Amino acid sequence: MANVNLSNVTKRFGAVDVIKGVDIDIDDGEFTVFVGPSGCGKSTLLRMVAGLEDITSGELRIGGRVVNDLQPKERGVGMVFQSYAIFPHMTVRENIGFGLTIARAGKAEKNAKVEEAARILQMENLLDRRPSQLSGGQRQRVAIGRAIVRNPSVFLFDEPLSNLDAALRMDMRMEIGKLHKQLGATMIYVTHDQVEAMTLADKIVVLKEGRVMQVGAPMDLYHRPANLFVAGFLGAPSMNFLDVEVIDVNGDEARVGNAALDPIVVRTAGRAIAKGSKAVLGVRPQYLAPVEPGAGMLHGKVRIAERLGSETVVDLALRDGTPLIAAFGEDKVFEDGQPVDLRFDGASAHLFPREA
Repeated sequence: MANVNLSNVTKRFGAVDVIKGVDIDIDDGEFTVFVGPSGCGKSTLLRMVAGLEDITSGELRIGGRVVNDLQPKERGVGMVFQSYAIFPHMTVRENIGFGLTIARAGKAEKNAKVEEAARILQMENLLDRRPSQLSGGQRQRVAIGRAIVRNPSVFLFDEPLSNLDAALRMDMRMEIGKLHKQLGATMIYVTHDQVEAMTLADKIVVLKEGRVMQVGAPMDLYHRPANLFVAGFLGAPSMNFLDVEVIDVNGDEARVGNAALDPIVVRTAGRAIAKGSKAVLGVRPQYLAPVEPGAGMLHGKVRIAERLGSETVVDLALRDGTPLIAAFGEDKVFEDGQPVDLRFDGASAHLFPREA
């Protein structure tokens, strides 16, 4: 296995800067997820690591070796694409072993590696089938098996589950997590799905418009987002944002409020927040709790409620018209137009400068 280091890496297509000076360090054996909205550059960055896109400037090291000018086959990486990219006329066995056939590996070696990959992926009974006889999840396993037999230093996954239905995505997500633990391999995984990022990653890299917004462990990013973009991107439903006025500041705490929010003390997380300034308060829907009328900090009316069994998600309008989402971890019944008072712990909220 190997570590991967990107130092001030850029990518330009003509006059358009797509990747803008990215620095990322991925440790040996780490599962790192690149996540961000469509067009943020995450797939381009992965393809640069694979050698499928040239690097405009900067340095890429794999296992301590500069690989900027090396061909993909010389980098020691195995890539699994969004489309399965398997040959319909070949059996599963032939598809998995195709790279070894091209490399002119011996028959005994090829058979042994294919059998081992099939065992790891629990596909021993499928080796003689053709892709048309497989489900979407099984086809994706074939693509992963083709990468495994090459024994790469780094596995690269480019949105491998996006073509699967919800149930299969969950199953395959768990299988990929098990595969990482079993192989102990360095893996880089691209997705726009924050659930995949949060559940699979040792480290998440959040990207926006070709720049790194924050890097860290999943729960660190969830509980301590560096900026408004990361705060709003991670978490489902998304974090609520309220425009507030800073009434007072005392050390690392600020007292804030607005027309819809009773004054509350929140932590500033070391951010430059000045008394009398405008700021943005972030509150996750899961941290809001309904209370008796008149006992809340926030007062609103229900616009629509979704009962999901395990939780109830409520879309409200606060008394100043601000929209708000609350998620209660139980099955509750709310009527459209019903008044609701809510409370939350100021320690669970996030305060950002308005310009952040």
